Amino acid sequence: MTRPMPRRLLLALVLSGLAAPPALAQGEPFRVVNRTAAPAVALHAVRSGRADWGGNLLNRGPLRPGAFFSLRPSEGAGCNFDLRMVLQDGQEVVQRNADICASRTVLMVLTPGAAAPEEAKPAPLPAPAAAAAAPVPPGTPRPDPRARASTGTGFVVGADQVLTNYHVVQSCRRLFVASAEGRILNVPEGPAIDPRRDLALLRVPGNPGPALAFRANPVRRGESVVTYGFPLAGLLSSGPTLTTGEVSALAGLRDNQTQFQISAPVQQGNSGGPLLDRQGNVIGVIVSKLNAARIAQSTGDIPQNVNFAVKGTEAIDFLRRNGVTPLMRESPGAERPAAEVGEQAHPSTVLIRCER
Repeated sequence: MTRPMPRRLLLALVLSGLAAPPALAQGEPFRVVNRTAAPAVALHAVRSGRADWGGNLLNRGPLRPGAFFSLRPSEGAGCNFDLRMVLQDGQEVVQRNADICASRTVLMVLTPGAAAPEEAKPAPLPAPAAAAAAPVPPGTPRPDPRARASTGTGFVVGADQVLTNYHVVQSCRRLFVASAEGRILNVPEGPAIDPRRDLALLRVPGNPGPALAFRANPVRRGESVVTYGFPLAGLLSSGPTLTTGEVSALAGLRDNQTQFQISAPVQQGNSGGPLLDRQGNVIGVIVSKLNAARIAQSTGDIPQNVNFAVKGTEAIDFLRRNGVTPLMRESPGAERPAAEVGEQAHPSTVLIRCER
């Protein structure tokens, strides 16, 4: 007859981690090491089985050979991850079903002459983007990880044309754009700017994504809106962030008629991103948030969710003055889920890196 295990011993075993060790390891950081001879310009890590690769984690510059990138999985993400690393010369390293609970270090090794199996390849890009994903020509400028840099958001408004805020690109020595699929594109010339409206237009050769459409019919107070962008890159999620809210007022601070006031939360880094209606059409460009601390000092009250966006009509006029004919689309009454709006905006929304 088997004697039952004493409760004290059983409790000791559980507390020592002998019971279900993978569950204890899921939330701990793990390292992805570049074990190739070339710098990596993009790194993607998603839960195994996900259909897309998500955002590029290297928003602060390339990962040099021998260096590692540390990741902390979100709660409930599990142990198995698919990893993809894109090298500066265009080659890719892909690992499927890496068990980060079994090993906290994942080595990304390029096997000479080996082709990734068919199921390990990411979904094919549309024809123009696939052509742009060719190996980077020698001499093409690349981000400098040692440079003093800031980030913002932009979105595609035409062929190789990205709209953002003027203050995002002001006084930048060099500009780079990270597309939704992780390609790093150089901005070869100075942008067209409108400081009064806080708008800037970048020419970004290499097909940064499909153009978003602007809304053709008027915007009403109280309409539901969605923001999509890269707030606090490097501190929050490395991929885009979606928030929801409403159009609170049809004018901005001090009755600024070029802006909307919105309740959707925004943070530093959201600047230049699209403000979308619930049909997925652009109605504005995120520009700023109210300085709650300063207002509290003056009034003794802390304002909640007071943020601003340049009106879409102002952005349309700016684009037309600079030779871009924006796509226009009516927004009928029925609202789509915010998740669908985000999925529509994703391939057209880019991270902008400003090096000074």
